[in-house]
Amino acid sequence: MSKKTNYLSEVETGGEVYITKVLGHGAFRKRITEMGFVKGKKVKVVKNAPLKDPVEYEILGYNVSLRHSEAQLIEVVSAAHYIKHSDATFNGVIDEEKLKRSAIEKGKTINVVLVGNPNSGKTTLFNLASGSHERVGNYSGVTVDVKEAKVKKQDYTFRLVDLPGTYSINEYSPEELYVRKQIIENKPDIIINVVDASNLERNLFLTTQLIDMNIKVIIALNMFDELEKKQVKFDYTALGEMLGIPIIPTIAPKGKGINELFTKLIDVYEDRDPIVRHIHINYGEIIEKYIREIQTEIWESPKIRDQFSSRFVAIKLLETDKTMLHDLQQFENYNDIKRVAAQAVEKLEKSMNEKSETILTDAKYGFIDGALKETYREGKSDKRKAKREYDDILTHRFFGFPIFIFFMWAMFQATFTLGSFPMEWIDAGVELFSSWVQASMPEGALRNLLVNGIIGGIGGIIVFLPNILILFFFISLMEDTGYMARASFIMDKLMHKIGLHGKSFIPLVMGFGCNVPAIMATRTLENKKDRILTMLIIPFMSCSARLPVYVLIISAIFPKNQGFMLFGIYMTGIFFAIITALILKKVAFAKKDVPFVMELPPYRRPTLKNTSMHMWFKGREYLNKMGSVILIASVLIWALGYFPTNIKYTKNYQFEITNLEQNTQLRSVEKSKLIDDLELDMISEKQEKSYIGQLGHAIEPVIAPLGFDWKMGVSILTGLAAKEVVVSSMGVLYHSQGNTANDTETLKNRIKEQKYSSGTLKGRAVFSPLVSISFMLFVLIYFPCVAVIAAIHKEANWGWAVFTMVYTTILAWLLSFAVYQIGSLFV
Repeated sequence: MSKKTNYLSEVETGGEVYITKVLGHGAFRKRITEMGFVKGKKVKVVKNAPLKDPVEYEILGYNVSLRHSEAQLIEVVSAAHYIKHSDATFNGVIDEEKLKRSAIEKGKTINVVLVGNPNSGKTTLFNLASGSHERVGNYSGVTVDVKEAKVKKQDYTFRLVDLPGTYSINEYSPEELYVRKQIIENKPDIIINVVDASNLERNLFLTTQLIDMNIKVIIALNMFDELEKKQVKFDYTALGEMLGIPIIPTIAPKGKGINELFTKLIDVYEDRDPIVRHIHINYGEIIEKYIREIQTEIWESPKIRDQFSSRFVAIKLLETDKTMLHDLQQFENYNDIKRVAAQAVEKLEKSMNEKSETILTDAKYGFIDGALKETYREGKSDKRKAKREYDDILTHRFFGFPIFIFFMWAMFQATFTLGSFPMEWIDAGVELFSSWVQASMPEGALRNLLVNGIIGGIGGIIVFLPNILILFFFISLMEDTGYMARASFIMDKLMHKIGLHGKSFIPLVMGFGCNVPAIMATRTLENKKDRILTMLIIPFMSCSARLPVYVLIISAIFPKNQGFMLFGIYMTGIFFAIITALILKKVAFAKKDVPFVMELPPYRRPTLKNTSMHMWFKGREYLNKMGSVILIASVLIWALGYFPTNIKYTKNYQFEITNLEQNTQLRSVEKSKLIDDLELDMISEKQEKSYIGQLGHAIEPVIAPLGFDWKMGVSILTGLAAKEVVVSSMGVLYHSQGNTANDTETLKNRIKEQKYSSGTLKGRAVFSPLVSISFMLFVLIYFPCVAVIAAIHKEANWGWAVFTMVYTTILAWLLSFAVYQIGSLFV
C-alpha cells in the first residue's frame, strides 16, 4: 500500500489546504475532530515555531498549534493537487467551493484491508468483491503478498487490500509481522476481518487483537452456509454488539453478502452504524493492573499515543513482543517504558506462575469462550462424519503414498494426452497466420522479422498453452479441495528426514506451477533456516516455463514413452532437491527440530468458477510473458541471427542452385532434394557466421563435453531471462529456412534431423536420446530465471541469490557431463 496522499505536516507556511481525512487513535482523534479538523474544512499554515515545531494553523476563524507528528496524521488536498487531478479544464481560477468539493470527494475514498486466518475464504471474498483474479486455495499461505484493487460503489471509491492469511499479529512468522506492519504504518480506514463461520473460536483470536488496536473493524462471517447446514443457532448480531463490531454473513464463492458488506463499510466509515464502538476486553483484575501500569508510562509520550493505541502497545509489551519494543526506540521515554514493562512482566509471571504471553493468550480465549457461550448453540452433528472418512483413505498409512503418486502421474499423463488436441489446433492456426503474413508482404528484413522472429518465436511457445493450463488445473484442484494440506501431512516424515518441515512441501508443489510465488510462499514457515533451505531447493521443481522444453524434446525423441519421460524428469528434480537439502542441512543449516504444526482444513467441494479462475489467471501470466520477455528475446535472437547480411560463403550456393534448376537430366524429386539440401546448407552457414553463431561457437568448448552443439548453447544462454525462451530460441535457430515460419511438427522434425556439421561427430544426429536427456537435465537444474533470483534476493538476501545462480549452474553442468560421458561408454 503506497502512500499517495499529502499530509498537513508537508504544507509550507502560507499554504491553504482542505482536510480529506483524520487518522490517528483515541484521544488525539477525538480532540482534533472536536477542534474542527473534519473533512472538507479549510486550513491555513500561519507560521512555524522558532525550532520548526510546533506549527500554527488557522481553521474555522481561530488559530491552533499542532506538532509535526500530529499534523502528519491529517490528510489534505491542495489547489495544486486539484489542478493535477481534476477532470475539468483549468482556467487559472479555482474557487473555494470547488476545492471544498474536491476534499469531500477525496474523502470518499475508503481504504479497506482484508485480514483473516488462512482458509477463511479471504482471498475468494477479495476476488468476488473486486473482480480481481488472485489465487485461491484451501491451504495455509496462498496470499503471500499484498494484492490491491479499486472498486466504486454508491459514489465511494474503495481501495481494497488483501493481506496474507495469518492466525494472529504476533511475531512468530514473517506474514504475522507483515500484516501488523501494514496495519500500523498505512492506517486503513476500516479492516474487514474475514472469519470462518465453521471455526469461530480459533478465528476470533485474531479479532481480539484487532480490538486491542482500536481500529474500525467489520466482521465478514464467511462460509455462513456451513453453519446453516449444521442447523447451528448463532446470534451473530448479539455477538457484534458485544464486540462493538458489525457482523455481515457472507458466502464468498457464491458472492452472497458482498453488497451488504459494502453498504456496511460506508455506514461504518461515515460513523452511522450504531453497533460500532471501541471496547476494552477485560483480561481480569491482575492483568488489567499491569496493562494500566505500562499505559501510564506510555501516556507520558503524546507522540506514541497519537500513532498507536496505548492499550495495544501495553498488551504487546506485556507479551514481551520484541518487535514492539524495537518500534518504540525512537521515542524519548523508551528506556522508562522498557523498564516499567519488564517489571510488569516479572510481577505478572511471578503472581500467576506462567509465561506472560501464555497468560494473555489464555485470557483472550477465555473471553471468546464466554462470548460464544452466550450467542452460539451447536446444531445437529453429522454422525457419519463423511468428510473425515476421506482422510481415512487419502492419508492412510499404506494407501496414502500410492494415491498421491498416482495423482501426480495422472497429472503429467493428462498434460500430454488431453493437451495434444488443442496443441494441434493452435499449431495449425499459427501456421495459417504465418503463411498469410508471408503472402501479404514483400520479401525483406521486416517480413523476415515478423515471420521468423516474432511469429516463429512466440508461435513456438503459445502452442504449449493447453499443457500449461492442464497442469495448473490439477494443482488448483489439489488446493481448492484441501488435498494439498494432506499431501504435506503425508510427506512430513520424509521432509523431516531432509531437514525440512512438512509445510515446506506446499511451496515445493507450488513450484511446479511457478517458482516465484513458491519462493514467496516460504513466508508461511516460522523458522528462518527452513525458509532459506526451502528457497534453495524450489528451483529443482520443474516450473511451467520448463514444460515447453520437455514437451518439445520428449515428443520429438521419445514419442512412445511421453508420460513416463515427463514423470521421470519431474521426479529427477525432486530427487536432486532431496540430495541438495541433505547436503545443505549438514553444511549450513544444522538446527533444532521445529514441531510440525499445520492446519488440516476441512475438505471442500471445488467450484468450477474458482478452479477455472485460478487456472486462467496463471495462464494469463504465461501469455503476458509472451508480450514482454519472450517477444523481446525473440526479436533480439532474430536480429543476432539475421545480421550481418554480407556473409562470405564457402561456396556460391545460389550459382549451384541455379545450375540444378536448369539441369534437365535429373528427376524432379531428386532435383528438389538436392536444392533443399543446398538451401539448408546455406542457411546453416549463414546462422553459423551470424552474431548469434559466433556467440554459440565462443561457448562451444564449455558445452561440447555435454554433447551440445552451438545452437543448444545459445538457447541455454537466452533461457537465463525466462525458460520459455529456450523453445523460442530453438524455434528461431532450427525452424527457419528463410521462407516460412514452420509449425511445431516441423520444429520436431528439424530437431530429429539436426546433424553435427564438423568435428569427430560430423554427420551424427545432434539430438540423440542420450543428448536429449542430458539437455533436459541441464534445463531442469541450471540458473533459475531472473525473476526467481530477484524473489530469493527479496525474501533472503543477495548472498543466497548469487549462491543459487552459481550452485545450480555448476550442478547442471556436472550432471549433464556425467550423463553424456558415462552414457556414451554404453550407448
